[in-house]
This record gives sequence, C-alpha cells and structure tokens, in this order.
Amino acid sequence: MSAAPTILIVDDQPINVQLLKRKLEREGMRVMAAYSGIEAMDMVRKDKPDLILLDVMMPDMDGIEVCQRLQASDDTRSIPVIFVTARTSKEGKIEGLNVGAVDYITKPIDLDETLARVQTQLRFVSINREMLDLQRRLVDARRASTIGAVTQGIAHNLNNLLGVVMGHLDLIKAYYDKPEQVKKNAHHVEEAIGRIVSIIKQLSLLLVKTNPPLAKGNLQRLLEGSVLRFHIENNLTAPVTINNPLGDFSFDTNYEIFEEVVAKVLINAWEAYAADATTRPISINTEVVERSGNRRFLQIRIDDQGRGVDAEIRDRVFEPFISSKHTVGVGMGLTIARHALRNLDGEVTLTDRDGGGASATLLHPLEQRMRRIGDA
Repeated sequence: MSAAPTILIVDDQPINVQLLKRKLEREGMRVMAAYSGIEAMDMVRKDKPDLILLDVMMPDMDGIEVCQRLQASDDTRSIPVIFVTARTSKEGKIEGLNVGAVDYITKPIDLDETLARVQTQLRFVSINREMLDLQRRLVDARRASTIGAVTQGIAHNLNNLLGVVMGHLDLIKAYYDKPEQVKKNAHHVEEAIGRIVSIIKQLSLLLVKTNPPLAKGNLQRLLEGSVLRFHIENNLTAPVTINNPLGDFSFDTNYEIFEEVVAKVLINAWEAYAADATTRPISINTEVVERSGNRRFLQIRIDDQGRGVDAEIRDRVFEPFISSKHTVGVGMGLTIARHALRNLDGEVTLTDRDGGGASATLLHPLEQRMRRIGDA
C-alpha cells in the first residue's frame, strides 16, 4: 500500500491500546484509538480506517454489535475487522466470524502474532483495491472502445448521408424547371435527413445511467408494451407471438430500458427476413434460469426464421453500424440493446437458431448484485 495504512484499535483497557499502538506505529502504521464501541462508530464515520482491531467484551456496546453495525452499512462493510477476545471456546470464535470479522486474536495478546495477522489482512486489502482498480480500468477500456467504434461508425454514416443530401440538392438545382424531378429528389433528401435524425436519436440512447432506477414490473404487461413500442416506432403491424408461461411474473426492472431493449431486438428480428418475405414470424419465449453463482435470471428468447447470423459479421454483430450483404446487425439497435441491458447487470447474445433463423437471448437479473466500490 503506498500510503501508511490506518489501524483503529478499539478496547476499553488503555494498557492494551497503548501496547498495540506502539507495536504498530513502529512498523510505520498510522494508529487511531477508541475506548468504547460508541466512540469507535463515531471515529469510523469521520475517518475510515483500513483495518479495525476490535475488543469483543466492552460495556454499553460490545464488539459484536459494533461489527454488526459496520456490516449493515455500505460505507463500512468492506473494512476488515479482527476481533480481540478472551473467549477461547469454538462457539465464541464462530460467533465473531459469523457477524463479519475476518480473523480473531485471543488474549493475552501476543504482539508479534497480532502484527503478523494485521499485515496479512492489509495485504488482502491491497490486493482487493488493485482488483477494483483493474476492474475500473477494464470498464473504462470497454467504454472507450465502444465510444471509438460508435464515433467512427457515426462519422462514416453521416458523411455518406450528407453526400446523398448534397447530391440530390444538386439535382434539384439542375432540374429546377421539372417539378416531377424536383419532387423525386426532394423526397430522397427528406429520407436521408430522417436517417440522420434517427442516428442522432439512437446515439442519445447510449447515454444510459450506469445504475438506472428500478421499479416492480409485470412481465406480461412489459412484453405487450415492448411489442407496441416496436410497432409504433417502426410503423409496423407485424404479428409477434408472446409465449409467456410465467404470466404476470413480477420483478424489479427499469421500464424504459426493458421496453427499449426488447423493441430493438424485435426490429432486428424483423429485418432478418428477405425484403420480399410475405410473412415474418417472430416469437417471444420466457423462462427463469440460473447462471454462474446460482444467480437467477429472467430469460427472454426472441426467435425469427430469417437468414440467420451472417458468418462474416458473427463475431462483431454487436458493434455499431456493422453491415454485410444481409441486414442483420446494421445500425446501432443491437449495440444499444446490449449496452442498456448490461447497465442492469444483464446480457444480450445472438446465435443461429436450430431449423433456420436466429435466436436473441436476453438475460435480466432477478437479484441485483451488491453495488461495487467505484460504481457510478
């Protein structure tokens, strides 16, 4: 650890505090002292230590209650606590570990043993901070990569569209005396401007809060609302079959993000069909699944019977403005869907479907993870 670590010693016996304080200070540590549980809680609120040496047996508020209060707060839960106890029974030690202590030291105190245990826990603290820093850097790198890809894609597409606008304006000038030609070219200009506006609107959807607000939602109503949004935003009446055996399942979500994600994936499924397709079957299927760490997720699978995922863009289908000879992945729809659902700690994947077509799988967590240090 670069700066001197701060240790808080909590003991109602001043002699114990002085002995530990001298030992730790000789090793270059900054030491604070509290002589009661209440005083310790006040000190922690003002100046969070890197580690706490906490006596179990104290009047008014004992060490067990202090540790419980520390564990109950997001601000102090991560501070490691080493119990200092006169209890030698197995039950007494287990009680301390069960309320959140990381280690225990029995009285009479062995100063060398105490120093070794403190140094071990400080190494764990340092490693944990390094991992959190690495995690932040990885998140920043992913965001920077996404921003770079989006910027490049937007610049390319806007330049192309502006070229279309300028070209048709030149034609309007050249054929100003031919109303039909003017009307035709003006229509192309209007279409290109509409696409420019759409790109700008989609870009704003990428600016989703990292921890968006959640509310209790009804699955069936959310799915029906998502289909309605898909129809309205794209001026379509394409039928979508909802197979929802979970019915009025209730879970915590963000309504706007949920409907936006499902609607984006639905239009991707609709565009997967050939332009002259007479029918475009799309189905939504739901179930609850378990993934790593026994975490429960709501799984929403959206199936189509279109062309499937083109091999040439398979590994880059969630990048913005990825295109091929087929339409799967064109634009920013899938980019936005994955970005938005990841902000809810979920995921979107796209695979070929048995029997033809593609399956988009949306995983929405049913239990929110504890917020990590450094999350926005």
